[in-house]
Amino acid sequence: MQFTSPIVRRVSRQIMVGDVPVGGGAPISVQSMTNTDTCDVAATVDQVQRLQQAGADIVRVSVPSMDAAEAFGEIRKQVSVPLVADIHFDYRIALRVADLGVDCLRINPGNIGREKRIRAVVDKARDLNIPIRIGVNAGSLEKDLQKKYGEPTPDALVESALRHVEILDGLDFQNFKVSVKASDIFMATAAYRKLASQIEQPLHLGITEAGGLRAGTVKSAIGLGALLLDGIGDTLRVSLAADPVEEVKVGWDLLKSLRLRTKGINFIACPSCSRQNFDVVKTMNELEARLEDITTPLDVAVIGCIVNGPGEAKEADIGLAGGTPSHAIYVDGQPDRKFTNENLVEDLERLIREKAAAKAEREADIIAKA
Repeated sequence: MQFTSPIVRRVSRQIMVGDVPVGGGAPISVQSMTNTDTCDVAATVDQVQRLQQAGADIVRVSVPSMDAAEAFGEIRKQVSVPLVADIHFDYRIALRVADLGVDCLRINPGNIGREKRIRAVVDKARDLNIPIRIGVNAGSLEKDLQKKYGEPTPDALVESALRHVEILDGLDFQNFKVSVKASDIFMATAAYRKLASQIEQPLHLGITEAGGLRAGTVKSAIGLGALLLDGIGDTLRVSLAADPVEEVKVGWDLLKSLRLRTKGINFIACPSCSRQNFDVVKTMNELEARLEDITTPLDVAVIGCIVNGPGEAKEADIGLAGGTPSHAIYVDGQPDRKFTNENLVEDLERLIREKAAAKAEREADIIAKA
């Protein structure tokens, strides 16, 4: 059931964050941000590696001080995923992390200070081919814009972003991406839509400060999903008050749901009802936990009864349709075998892993012969 997405994406320039292309038709990348003390190198390295293992394409690290900049340099040596340095106000920190191997600078040019300092950062970024992310946030708009608009609005966010864009344009620097984040879905989506029509640079999507795991996931799915359906967005971060690994998982689930990227298992599962012939919820929870390490794209249907089970199972790579006294297992749309409730999860896990390994081997052979 791996169909091509019908979404027509906005045309944008392409930049490179390390070895990850952003914009220009490249796959939409998933980002997250560490929440450890950057000066605690071991803890930060551990978290970056966990984020990468979960599927993060890019990881952002806060660098609020020169001590943190030196720690960033040590972190950079120990991880392979592209790193973005989050910097505010002090241009010297930007210059230092640039020399230490940063892959992108998240820095608003207008907040750096005098033109000489802005030019120093931009010149360094140009010399080392480091992109910049202009990151506008409804919670930290410039004072004159707060006075002009009275409160954060989509127009205020866009005006702030265009100010920073103008600074970089004036320095003949086009290697940048832009975000205009707000915690309010309507404000954020309106700002992104307006900005998308005015610049050609890639857009970094986010509903900032979205909330905890459940509420934040819902808000992000609505806001980011609406923009992605419009073809807007080249890279994204789901902002959750939770383990950052959860941000990566939700980001991937968003992209998989919209058929914009494929990775791991796409589960089709019923919500369960009195017709179920096995415990659907328990089975799904165990399968998801056991199979997180699989990266090969597979559609797996887990349906509790024979009403919708056979139809869904026939459309999946592997399908389970609950029955009595045993359950029908479909492989590639065809009836294949029967499983009982005894050892159901273990039997399904084994079958899914075998299918994933076989598919990965076939894909590797195709690549080798190409």
